Amino acid sequence: MGFESLGGLLSGIAVVVVAVLFFLLLFEPGLPYRFTPPRHAIDSRQFVNFLSAILNARLFSPGEVRVLNSGASIYEAELAAIRGAKRSIHLEAYLFLRGKIAREVLGALIERARAGVAVRLVLDRIGSIATPNRYFAELRAAGGRVFWYQPIAWYTLKRFNNRTHRDILIVDGEVAFVGGAGIADYWIGPAANNVPWRDTMVRVAGDLVKGLQTSFAENWLEASGEILSEDEFALSDISEPEIAPPGSGVGMVINSTPSAGRSTRARILFQVLVASARESIEICSPYFLPDRSLCDELLRATARGASVAVLMPGKWNNHPIARLASRRRYGPLLRGGVKVFEYQAGMIHAKVLIVDGAWSVVGSTNFDNRSFGLNDEVNVAILERNLAARLQADFADDLAKSRAVSIDEWRRRALLERVLASLGRLFERQE
Repeated sequence: MGFESLGGLLSGIAVVVVAVLFFLLLFEPGLPYRFTPPRHAIDSRQFVNFLSAILNARLFSPGEVRVLNSGASIYEAELAAIRGAKRSIHLEAYLFLRGKIAREVLGALIERARAGVAVRLVLDRIGSIATPNRYFAELRAAGGRVFWYQPIAWYTLKRFNNRTHRDILIVDGEVAFVGGAGIADYWIGPAANNVPWRDTMVRVAGDLVKGLQTSFAENWLEASGEILSEDEFALSDISEPEIAPPGSGVGMVINSTPSAGRSTRARILFQVLVASARESIEICSPYFLPDRSLCDELLRATARGASVAVLMPGKWNNHPIARLASRRRYGPLLRGGVKVFEYQAGMIHAKVLIVDGAWSVVGSTNFDNRSFGLNDEVNVAILERNLAARLQADFADDLAKSRAVSIDEWRRRALLERVLASLGRLFERQE
């Protein structure tokens, strides 16, 4: 065999290998996540212990939890915490985009770094691709440390599809924020429909902060190569109970990272809670693309008498293809009794799940394959009815700014939408 024939053969093999990998990237089937509903009530100690075990998530007393439901309230609280920092500031974000709020946050971080506070940032390189490395030169000169998660380099190519989608801020190991808002002017406006994005973060103080510090420590190690020291954690007192007493609220932090076997803790959390609901499920997600298994689980919930409501963006969705893919799923859900609403006031970016008016999940996870199978995510799951009621009040307020979608309307959707949604199926696992 001549060199030309050998070269042609090798080229052909390379093309086939790339084609197979690309096919798997787009069409690899997901796990079914089959689950038998538990015997015990969703607010029982038995269920709490089971959920903690299956997620490998430590139980904490929820401590002080405050809901922040607008960009203005989120950034006001975060900036106050940053400016009051005495020891450390840890920020991890998918989006850190140049603009008014970025300048304000960066200025506060620089001031604290100059005062001797340890400032550490982990930012996703693709999510923040529009922000150049030099943007953080002054912060680095002041002593702050900034690292990119999965920077664009030859050695990260095999992990290119794994991004950190976590949005967390931890100050002094005592106060933390988690939810869906990054650092960008989308949340202060003007944005979609000339109004800021609507989002939800929670500010927590107490034991839950330890779990969020652990989440940051994981990707700080992966981005910087450094293990956080024990000084960055509020260590337990010898008299502190390992498990919150029965009858009290409990919370856990679920750190989710894709595994080689395709399972993630975020997906386990959502699947188990939806499968365990008996009364109600309220979902707010900007990108709602559940797979067949999760759609079936929602339909089984309505079949056993639970009320299921899903709220997502309407025409102001910042990812039109994702919206078309979402709308393609409406038919079977509507026929099965799921109530579907589209937010009309602007872009809604909140990621909230409320189950039976008892469990609340707030964090970075969307109802889509990218969050369930590709990204690093983080959520807090809290069993506390007062918090659930507070989030339900926000949900009701958002529904008042939304419109219900009927099965007749869905059946009459335009031919162009149907065609584009069908084409969009090729990329749904990447959305």
